[in-house]
Amino acid sequence: MTRVAVIPGDGIGPEVTAQAVKVLEALGGVEFHRLPWSANHYLTTGETVPPGGYDLLRSFDAILIGALGDPRVEDNRHARDILLGTRFELDLYVNYRPVRLLAARLCPLKDRTPADVDFVVVRENTEGLYVGVGGRFKPGTTDEIAVQEEINTYKGVHRIVKHAFDVARSRPRRMLCMADKSNAMQQGHALWQRVFHELAGEYADVTIRHLFIDALAMMLVQDPRPFDVIVTNNLFGDIITDIGGALQGGLGMAASANLHPGRTSMFEPVHGSAPSLAGRDEANPIGAVLSAALMLETLGRREDAARVQRAVESAVDDRALTRDVGGQLGTSAAGDAIRDRLR
Repeated sequence: MTRVAVIPGDGIGPEVTAQAVKVLEALGGVEFHRLPWSANHYLTTGETVPPGGYDLLRSFDAILIGALGDPRVEDNRHARDILLGTRFELDLYVNYRPVRLLAARLCPLKDRTPADVDFVVVRENTEGLYVGVGGRFKPGTTDEIAVQEEINTYKGVHRIVKHAFDVARSRPRRMLCMADKSNAMQQGHALWQRVFHELAGEYADVTIRHLFIDALAMMLVQDPRPFDVIVTNNLFGDIITDIGGALQGGLGMAASANLHPGRTSMFEPVHGSAPSLAGRDEANPIGAVLSAALMLETLGRREDAARVQRAVESAVDDRALTRDVGGQLGTSAAGDAIRDRLR
C-alpha cells in the first residue's frame, strides 16, 4: 500500500486536489493521510508547520500538495514554510516539469500540434535566488538598500545537471539544453558552464546545447520544436516553466514533481491558489491529476500512471473539460470525467 500525505492547501487547492485523490482512489492501492496545513490552519492556530512536521512528511512514500497562498496572510509565511520549507528540508533538489501539449487547439501558437510541444524542464530547486540569503537596510525609507544573494554550489549544480543528462538519455531524442546568464552573471554561472561541459564528456550519446536564458525564452515562444530537455537554475526555471504551461493550454494543465530520487518526494500542480475562483467549481483539475500521475510513475507504478495519462487525453479529446480550456464542466464533473475513463 502506497502511503501519501495530502496537503490540500488554499483557494482552489482543496478543490483540484480532491479530484486527483478521486482518480487515485479509483486505481486503488493508495492510503491517504490528510494534513490541515494551510492559511486557515495558520490563522486559527498560529502554526505554519507543526514541530516535527518535516520528519512526519519523510515517513510517507510521497506528498501530494495543492496550491498555497491567501491574501489574508500578507507575507504568505505559511506558504513559504509549507512549500519552500518542504523543498529545502527534504532536499528536493529536482523540480521536474513536463511540457506536453494534449490538443492542438489548446496551444496559443498557430499551427502547432502535440508533436511540436513535448519537452521537459529540469529546474534546480534548493539553491539560487530562492534561498532567502540577504536583507534590507533602512527599510521603508528613501535610503533603503535591499540585497538578495544567489547561491550556487558545485554539489548543487553538479547533481541537477547530472539528473538532467540522465533524463535526456532516457528520452528518444537525447537532447539537453542548459540555460544560464553567464554573459552577465559571470561568477555563479561560470560554475554552471564548468559543470555542464565536465558532465557532457560522460554522456557522449546526448546532444548538448547552451543558450542564454533570454534567448531561450524568445525561442520557446517562436518555436518549441527543437527542445527536448532543458536544465536551468531556480529562478529561470520558474519563469520558463510558466511559458511552458502557456504552451500546454494554460497553467491549469501543468504538472510538476519536486524530487530527491530514492526519497520521499512532493507533487503539485503548477498553478496558484486563485482565491477569486475558490468555491465556484470552476478550477481546472488536470494539473493536479497529472501531478498524481507523475507521483505514480516516480513510485514505480508506471502502468497506472499511463492509465491516468490516457484518461486525461481521452477527456481532452472529448472536451470533457472546464471552461478555461474549452469545456463546459465544473471542477468536480471534470474530475469525474477523468475517473470514469479509467474504467
